[in-house]
Amino acid sequence: MPRGRGRGDGGASAARRPGGAAPPAAPQPAGRGGLDHPRRAGDGRGLGRVTAAAPPGAAGAPAEAALVAALLALDPAGLGGVALRGPPGPARDRWLALLRRLLPGDAPWRRMPPGVGDGRLLGGLDLPGTLRAGRKVAERGLLAEADGGVLLLSMAERLPAAAALRLAAALDTGAVRVERDGLALCHPARLGLVALDEGLEEERPPAALLDRLAFHLLLDDVPHDEAVPASLRAARARLRRLLPPSPAIIEALCATAAALGIASLRTPLLALRAAQAAAALAGRRAVAGADAALAARLVLAPRATRLPAPEEADAAEAPPPEAGPEAAAGAPGEAEAHPLPDIVLAAARAALPPELLARLAAAAPVAGATAGGEGRKGPARQAARRGRPVGTRAGDPRAGFRLSLVETLRAAAPWQRLRHAGGAGQRIAVRREDFRILRLRRPAETTAVFVVDASGSAALHRLAEAKGAAELLLAACYARRDRVALISFRGTGAELLLPPTRSLVRARRCLAALPGGGGTPLAAALEAARALATTERRQGRTPLLVLMTDGRANISREGRAAGRAQAEADALASGRALRREGCAGAVLVVDMAPRPLPFARELAEALGAPHLPLPAAGPAALSAAVQQAAARLAGHGATA
Repeated sequence: MPRGRGRGDGGASAARRPGGAAPPAAPQPAGRGGLDHPRRAGDGRGLGRVTAAAPPGAAGAPAEAALVAALLALDPAGLGGVALRGPPGPARDRWLALLRRLLPGDAPWRRMPPGVGDGRLLGGLDLPGTLRAGRKVAERGLLAEADGGVLLLSMAERLPAAAALRLAAALDTGAVRVERDGLALCHPARLGLVALDEGLEEERPPAALLDRLAFHLLLDDVPHDEAVPASLRAARARLRRLLPPSPAIIEALCATAAALGIASLRTPLLALRAAQAAAALAGRRAVAGADAALAARLVLAPRATRLPAPEEADAAEAPPPEAGPEAAAGAPGEAEAHPLPDIVLAAARAALPPELLARLAAAAPVAGATAGGEGRKGPARQAARRGRPVGTRAGDPRAGFRLSLVETLRAAAPWQRLRHAGGAGQRIAVRREDFRILRLRRPAETTAVFVVDASGSAALHRLAEAKGAAELLLAACYARRDRVALISFRGTGAELLLPPTRSLVRARRCLAALPGGGGTPLAAALEAARALATTERRQGRTPLLVLMTDGRANISREGRAAGRAQAEADALASGRALRREGCAGAVLVVDMAPRPLPFARELAEALGAPHLPLPAAGPAALSAAVQQAAARLAGHGATA
């Protein structure tokens, strides 16, 4: 087995080998799924040295950055491109020079500024050529000019949404349609995109664009390019003749993506293209397990949203390691003991950077990220930096606000004669009181908090149907990019099962695993919802509470079985307190009972919320109710 696959396959499988011994450099017998192959003479030489140089988990390591450049140069259109995060400097310049050297000599290399217009991006009417020829002459845009090569996007974090959609359409179809200036043309645009991300921690390129780029690379060191082959001509020829991937390879990549919480269906496809490019670079005729493991490290690991579930049963049943040279060399049947999906998943896990591991393990945002920043600065401060202009006001632009130059000059103009005191030919005198800053308004961010009754009475009747209705509401929240949270109440108290997140996959998984049984502590659930709503409001977000219950409260606020009358009184008191805190109109009560009880309607009145009986309110009515409530909340944005 070549040394290079120690990082893509052997390094990952070493974690599962008895004793953790790394695979030796000598060729090993072929294993399951084609995991181990003897090195072909003259092929994969560069790949072997590149992948062995960087330790596992070093996202953006110098050798790994060079390998990404080689794979992208091999198949730029198939892989979509790379999101290159890092400041301008020698590391980025050398990586770009390496990529350009690895591309074919005739491959186009175009640069695109973030504020480019449609005329230059898509093409259109060539006005000078039309005037000279006396007929319409079309001009190709940047997308068509970059066909067969690479388009370099500077300051990708500032790319407007309209331009991002144009780029996404070109990456999807490999063509650009021009329907403007009286022209209707279609140009080929099979290109790879290099998105240079120079933004701050909370700034990112458009998500629609990142989803279509195979590699997300953090470049913090000068790449090591001495081990990269000088020419990829033979690898490109092998890529065209590559055999179709086996079902085991496809299953392993899809299973790894699901285990890492990746919801996009494009990501496993991009990982498969990366595995094919790695196989061609290594001199193989078909994708092997080492190539799939390498693709998991480079494509899937940077997109992970959760840690894969630990395999405790497998670890408990594994036999103890045997000492001796046979254990170090590896038994011929060792590959069969570790299925291909496990090896690929282990490779992706090994590539997770330490900071991502810490964040996923805590299941919470990194301190200082966007969510924390909103909590410290408040909605008005955030609105001062982004949003839709709604006017101007006097203010100091040095505090981070945007200056309105025209209104500032207009405010200073009436005072020029007095300020110049008879002087002539001087510049306009602008003083501090003349400064006018933009007032920006942004839609209020919404957090949909699902408070689900998992008590014994609810589980007996309609808990499964309530879960289905909640999934429909989750999908509607995801479409609006709302945050979602899940509170479950049963037994003697309520529990926050899912903190506010935008991950639809996590929310669905948490909802599906919701157990049922026990009492109905309705008052405790409302108190937990009120505490979470207060926290969200302090962070500049507007809570939307969706209470799903059958209304059969039988546990008091203190968690005791004090009788139904006391439990209902406590629930009504908690509901009125929630309404007094400004949640009226931001609560929905979904009645899960097979025959709605009067108390559920009484509770909805105490909350100032609409009452939606689940037997009568179908999925369309529930979704419409949530959308109407969210629309009301979105109308109250933050203004500064």
